[in-house]
Amino acid sequence: MGSDAVMGRPRATSRPALERLGFELFARRGFERTTVDDIADAAGIGRRTFFRYFASKNDLVWGDFEEQLERLDALLATADPGTPMMDAVREAVVEFNRFDPAVVPWHRQRMTLILEVPTLKADSAVRYASWRALVTAFAARRLGLPAGELLPRLIGSTVLAACVAAYEQWLADEDADLSDLLNASIGQLSAGYNHL
Repeated sequence: MGSDAVMGRPRATSRPALERLGFELFARRGFERTTVDDIADAAGIGRRTFFRYFASKNDLVWGDFEEQLERLDALLATADPGTPMMDAVREAVVEFNRFDPAVVPWHRQRMTLILEVPTLKADSAVRYASWRALVTAFAARRLGLPAGELLPRLIGSTVLAACVAAYEQWLADEDADLSDLLNASIGQLSAGYNHL
C-alpha cells in the first residue's frame, strides 16, 4: 500500500468512496501529481479494480456525468409547455445544479478542478458538448426548428457560457449562492431572446 493508505481502513469499492479518496489526494498533492495507482493504493484495491469504476482519473473527477445528463434531459422534457422557452431552460438548469448543502464543498472542489486544471479543461469540451446538445435539442423542439439550425445552436452555446460564467463567479466568491448566480446569468441572457 502507498503512503497515503490508512492502516485498518476498509477497502473502498464504490464509486462515491473512490471519488472521496481521489479528491482527498487531489487536495493534498494536486491533480496532476496524483496517479490512478495512488488512488487505488489509498483505497486498498488494485489498479484493475479502479478501472471497473472509472475509465480514467478524469472520469473520477466528473463522477457519473452520463447519469447527470439524463437528469437534465428529464428536467427539460418535463418542462411545462406553457412556460416561455428561456424560463423553462433557466428553471431546469437551476434545478439541475441544486445540491444538498453537505455535497456543496465536494462540488466546489470538483468544479475548481474542472475549470482550472488544464487537462480537465480540455476534457470538459467533450463533456460540455453533450450538455449543450441537450439544451440545443430542447430549444429546437420549442422553436420547431432542426437542432442543426443556427438559433438552437446559439441558444445551447450561450446557455452553457452563462452557466460557466456563473460557476466561475461562485468559485471566486465563497459567500455566493450558485442558484442565484445561475438565475441571474441565464436571466440576463434570456433578455436577449425576448422576441422568441
